[in-house]
Amino acid sequence: MKLRDAPSACPSLWRYLPCPPAELRLDLVLSSGQSFRWWESSPGAWTGVLGGRVWTLRQDGDRLWYTVYGEEDEHKEEEERDGCPAKAANLDVAETDRILRDYFQLDVGLSALYRAWAVADPLFRKVANDFPGADAETRLRALGFGYRAKFVSGSARAIAEGLGPEGLCQLRTAPYAEARRVLCALPGVGAKVADCVCLLSLDKAEAVPVDTHVWHIARQRYGVALGGKSLTPRAYQEIGDFFRGLWGPHAGWAQAVSTSLPATLAPHPMPLPCPPRYLPTPGPVLC
Repeated sequence: MKLRDAPSACPSLWRYLPCPPAELRLDLVLSSGQSFRWWESSPGAWTGVLGGRVWTLRQDGDRLWYTVYGEEDEHKEEEERDGCPAKAANLDVAETDRILRDYFQLDVGLSALYRAWAVADPLFRKVANDFPGADAETRLRALGFGYRAKFVSGSARAIAEGLGPEGLCQLRTAPYAEARRVLCALPGVGAKVADCVCLLSLDKAEAVPVDTHVWHIARQRYGVALGGKSLTPRAYQEIGDFFRGLWGPHAGWAQAVSTSLPATLAPHPMPLPCPPRYLPTPGPVLC
């Protein structure tokens, strides 16, 4: 039997139920240890047995798509059109909808339950906030954010429920160390991301984002022997402090220019770079 993995394959044999991801996530529910009859037959498509039939399910935005296989799928001698059975399974659409709604208990509003449980139980509220089932995360994954989707949606939720828009804006006038501390408390935000936000969005010109590239520049161009085989939090701080001591209160601007210069234009020791408003020209650059 040939499986159909998306509505684009034999569109006439697929139907859907309105179902936002906040109410049901196939990737979480069907992959759990409490579900044994389903497998991910292709990325995003889940195939299993329900009501004596073989089904394939798929989610797309606010739609829960399904296709049900019948006897015509099992007979290869049956005439096909574009790889599809010549006739659809003899199914009652209202009945298949009912079976699916009953199986997933879709008539029970999960979002409303979450809100009620969160009000009654602070511990549940924390666990639920950490649980990757929010609609925002699903949409971000669909847009290509990958593993970062959980952190982006989590940070947005933490800001909405904690700092708020006004508190976030107030970080522009907060000391650099305080602003970075607040940002690092957000889900998935480390020192480098916090420094990027401080430098590019919060007017903290002294913030120096450090990654392995900047770490190698510090070691190879300036002879700064910090850190061992990995960029530890201590080494990160010391490298930032080194450049702040070298370049002053606008060290973040200078770092942006420094990392953009090809290695051939930056012999060791490297001269102090021009401010960002000037573009480097071929040959050694001295301001």
